[in-house]
Amino acid sequence: MDNKKPLFAHLCMFFACAFWGLMAPLGKDAMTHGLTGIDMVTFRVAGAAVLFWVASIFVKKEHPPVKDILLLGLAGMFGLVFNQCCYTIGLSITSPINSSIVTTSMPIFAMLLSALILKEPITGKKAGGVFMGFSGALLLILTSATADNSKVGDLRGDLLCMFAQLSFAFYLSMFNKLIKRYSVFTVNKWMFTFAALVITPFTFSHVSSIAFSEITVKTWLETMFVVVVCTFVCYILTMQAQQVLRPTVVSVYNYVQPAVAVIVSVLSGLGVFKLTHALAVVLVFFGVRFVTKSRKRSNN
Repeated sequence: MDNKKPLFAHLCMFFACAFWGLMAPLGKDAMTHGLTGIDMVTFRVAGAAVLFWVASIFVKKEHPPVKDILLLGLAGMFGLVFNQCCYTIGLSITSPINSSIVTTSMPIFAMLLSALILKEPITGKKAGGVFMGFSGALLLILTSATADNSKVGDLRGDLLCMFAQLSFAFYLSMFNKLIKRYSVFTVNKWMFTFAALVITPFTFSHVSSIAFSEITVKTWLETMFVVVVCTFVCYILTMQAQQVLRPTVVSVYNYVQPAVAVIVSVLSGLGVFKLTHALAVVLVFFGVRFVTKSRKRSNN
């Protein structure tokens, strides 16, 4: 059974990042039809907090000491508040394509922070894997011919999305041991609760002024997908993986996000598949492979 844990962890990260790849176009569409980035991040944090408290009723109860609860609150600042606020608001300003490109910076941040905080060595194979994955993801997006080229990015949004990646990389490295101490439901319950307590007082008046009657069913369904799947489900999957995998390995799966974004645009008729896309997929695959094999298998 233990031999299956690494495989399950890798599958969790793959599907989490695949769903996050869908979040960029769907979330962007919702935020151009009646909702703002502030509204969306409030729904994500508050909605997930409620879902995790409800879910915690049906799982084994854990009672972390006050010190650990406070540490989980601090983890929530970097893993949720700074990360989700900056990314969601940044996405509302810039284009989904640009936000996907920026996500490829996270494994680099994670590799550097893991070396500084966790003293994890930067091997040549690991650095090469990160570079290959970065090159593949970047190539995949930059060579995607889209039907709508009028929507360009915004530097402010790009920088916010990049800061979100740095914040999440810091969370992965700094709180790695704490996250492994408790179940994913206990960790997320407290992280999202603290995040909601921090964010909601500043955003409540903005959310309460939404013209709810003017929001379409499609927009609400997109928002529900972002909250339930891309937040609640994806954070469960990510922390399941984080229990087993190293921060650098977790972060390298970010390269799946832009791949999914391109695939969605191809299937929806917004892009075409080229030979360079096939090359990009190969680079991403071997990039992940090199990073995950940079230490012996027993260390995952």
